[in-house]
Amino acid sequence: MGFGDLKSAAGLRVLNDFLADRSYIEGYVPSQADIAVFEAISAPPPADLFHALRWYNHIKSYEKQKASLPGIKKALGKYGPADVEDTTGAGTDSKDDDDIDLFGSDDEEESEEAKKLREERLAQYESKKSKKPAVVAKSSILLDVKPWDDETDMAKLEECVRSIQADGLVWGSSKLVPVGYGIKKLQIQCVVEDDKVGTDMLEERITAFEDYVQSMDVAAFNKI
Repeated sequence: MGFGDLKSAAGLRVLNDFLADRSYIEGYVPSQADIAVFEAISAPPPADLFHALRWYNHIKSYEKQKASLPGIKKALGKYGPADVEDTTGAGTDSKDDDDIDLFGSDDEEESEEAKKLREERLAQYESKKSKKPAVVAKSSILLDVKPWDDETDMAKLEECVRSIQADGLVWGSSKLVPVGYGIKKLQIQCVVEDDKVGTDMLEERITAFEDYVQSMDVAAFNKI
């Protein structure tokens, strides 16, 4: 298990592929696993590895809270794909890269050389970031919206659902699907920006139309 050498382009590509369908290294919230992997990376991933870069920027935002994140930090080789050997840090002649904490820990006095190198790398990253368009993570979601009974006005139900507007939400095609006893459910597609719209928000807004909607389920969820 591992990512390989995370200071190499190959290691970062493994990390990028690993994060293609994940938000975090482990689980559904930032944890010490994310901190362990973050601290093994010597510089921000390049823009073409957008899954890794998205995760890197997100974890970096927890700079002041990293010590309070849940979990226990384990050896780096305990994280990542099972079929990749952890070789992070192997075969490198530069000790300076291993000593640099991009979070800038308050508990250790940072050497001037390490501080200068860290600031230069962050400045280079910000410069590259400003020249390239941001990659927006999106998902395609298929929702099943169920009415109370066969007398529910399905046209009105769909009208209510489509009336929900939010930044990062686009409604797509829809159809009525029989579920039995003369009852039909509304199956409707939407595309969302992951950072702006979640399934919890959609369920809360849709089920608020309680005169028409009995429940909402996610029938399919795909990253775009």
